[in-house]
Amino acid sequence: MRTYRLLLIAILLGVTLTLSACATPTPQVVKETVVVKETVVVKEEVQVEVTKVVEKEVEKVVEVTATPVPGRQTLIVGLAGIPDSFDPADHRSRLSETVLRNMFDGLVTRDTTSGVHLELAESATLVDPTTYEFKLRQGVKFHDGSEMTADDVVFTFNRIIQENMIEYPDPHTSPRKGLIAPLASVEKVDDYTVRFILSAPWPPAMQMFVHQQIVPKAYLESVGTQGFVAHPIGVGPFKFVEGQLDDQIVMERFADYWGGAPDLGPSGPACVSTAIFRVIPEASTRVAALLAGEVDIIQAVPPDLVDVLAQTPGIVVKTAAGTQPKWMELNVNQAPLDNKLVRQALNHLIDKELIIEHLYGGRAAALPGALSPFNNFADPSLQPYPYNPERAAELLAEAGIADSDGDGKYEWNGAPWAFVVDSLEEHRALAEAVVAQLQEAGIDAQLRLWEYSVVKPLLQAGERSAYLDDWGDSAFDPVGHMEAKWHGVEAGSPYGRGNFSGYNNARVNELIKAGETETDVDARHALYNEAQALIYDEAPAVFLILPEEVEASSARVQNWEPASDSRVNLHDVCLQ
Repeated sequence: MRTYRLLLIAILLGVTLTLSACATPTPQVVKETVVVKETVVVKEEVQVEVTKVVEKEVEKVVEVTATPVPGRQTLIVGLAGIPDSFDPADHRSRLSETVLRNMFDGLVTRDTTSGVHLELAESATLVDPTTYEFKLRQGVKFHDGSEMTADDVVFTFNRIIQENMIEYPDPHTSPRKGLIAPLASVEKVDDYTVRFILSAPWPPAMQMFVHQQIVPKAYLESVGTQGFVAHPIGVGPFKFVEGQLDDQIVMERFADYWGGAPDLGPSGPACVSTAIFRVIPEASTRVAALLAGEVDIIQAVPPDLVDVLAQTPGIVVKTAAGTQPKWMELNVNQAPLDNKLVRQALNHLIDKELIIEHLYGGRAAALPGALSPFNNFADPSLQPYPYNPERAAELLAEAGIADSDGDGKYEWNGAPWAFVVDSLEEHRALAEAVVAQLQEAGIDAQLRLWEYSVVKPLLQAGERSAYLDDWGDSAFDPVGHMEAKWHGVEAGSPYGRGNFSGYNNARVNELIKAGETETDVDARHALYNEAQALIYDEAPAVFLILPEEVEASSARVQNWEPASDSRVNLHDVCLQ
């Protein structure tokens, strides 16, 4: 591992020197789909074979003009992936929200931790347990010069909660509807007052309203969704200039910006004149671009390069509390994983502290169960499953899985116990480490990496054994997390939309639904504590880790702080 890391650092430094020294003809990439296998050394004695569906890149050198380095008023962010959409109502992606929150504002917003602050709303009042009233700021302008009013707010939320309101490319319902499922209707009281009617009391409403941004009714009705995503218009600090989701997105400062959330300051137009989001999915390429001065901020710094960047002159590394817990979901309907003893044993076979120390440099926490340890309703009495191979062997023996011939390999039904761990490229390092530890324990585990859009239907159909991924917990509230991941799947509803284990416990379902509407804080804690205890015991997943959010920037970037929900807020950022 040490040799591999040093080699990677050397490669990155070589790339940096090359980028800085000259502008050579740029390879044109032609892609064809192939299936390849890679052998990755995870520990000296263990090799993990990774099967991955990829696009083969064939390079052909063509002459191009070198791109000039942007001036001091142009801020460039290296995005860790491709955003889904320019439409605030048509995505379920943190990457999309990172871009959109710089062009659009919401009624409320969040600071870099979990605090909710008024934004386009001047006040918010809970009229009764199921009614919120928002007074809107007057004089707020969209990028086309029109004024934002209650009509725009009602239109925005109706596009989300009503069926098939997004007509492009085909009529469909907003994928963000599940985030505000209890919102029954939105009513205009006057030009600057709206009322939100809930189907039931909903304690985390303000936390969840953070994720919805206001769009201009007249403009969107005039150009349609297709025209809107071609040239989006909001009220945010930057306005769209040009760009493609899979390449780069160029924005310019909106001179008539209303100022931003008063609590968060500074108020007024953005500091820089131009902001560019450049898509750089490959982590080492992102790091090389920062070192070469081609970008000013990068997301998702690879864990094994954090210390290297932190010690590099002119580079600043910053962290924030993480909100993307990672686990390996286990198919509870597939033998032998249908036995909770087996699932508990797998939890005891993963040395999370070793992974945290050596892979994340200590910048992560072990998961104690179904919720992130920083969630406001996490049960502090639950502790992470300890690494205990002896206890795992006892549990497996009780479930009929043992090393019967003493060769160090577990056997089940007369054959070596084997299964595939599925994951995504972004989780490669963690997945390799987990698979290596399973192999060391005597399980014939293999890793396969997928595109999410390809593996998702297989997971939903219950055709996979183990899936390593994460799920956002940026609201710091169980709603949106417990209902999606640990509630049984209910077709046509938000319940179980992220449940890839097949876990379905009637009591847990009941507790989750009760917790959504319970307004007494202590009673709500009791409901979620019981649910967490049941999930912990039944172990529908191997509860892994919660990494910190780690981002890096050039030292010339000022007034920038990473956010726990991964958003990159550029309103306050300046360049020296």
